[in-house]
Amino acid sequence: MRIEHIAMYVNDLEKAKDFFTKYFNAKSNEGYHNKTTDFRSYFLSFEDGARLEIMNKPQMMDDEKGPSRTGFIHIAFSLGSEEAVDILTERMKSDGYNVISGPRTTGDGYYESCIIGIEGNQIEITV
Repeated sequence: MRIEHIAMYVNDLEKAKDFFTKYFNAKSNEGYHNKTTDFRSYFLSFEDGARLEIMNKPQMMDDEKGPSRTGFIHIAFSLGSEEAVDILTERMKSDGYNVISGPRTTGDGYYESCIIGIEGNQIEITV
């Protein structure tokens, strides 16, 4: 068994697609639009086969995203080396994203940084 994909609603579908393609080399499909409900989505595919569906529809709720809430809390991307983590962290910081921790080695041995990325969602960048 494997997770087929993860999905997230976003306010700005195009900006979210651009974020994941720019920083994490995602490849996007052409998108889907249900003209009856005005639901829209893109499937983003990553190098190892993982997929993220980003979605939008009218009248979504957008509650504040506190860092210690229940439910899904972050998405983690493995870059393969500490140097790659350092480079991408600095690039995202330079582009105005908030680095909330790291790069550092955590108590459980991960080398990582955590960024508040697109629309307040936490992104973990690790080896």
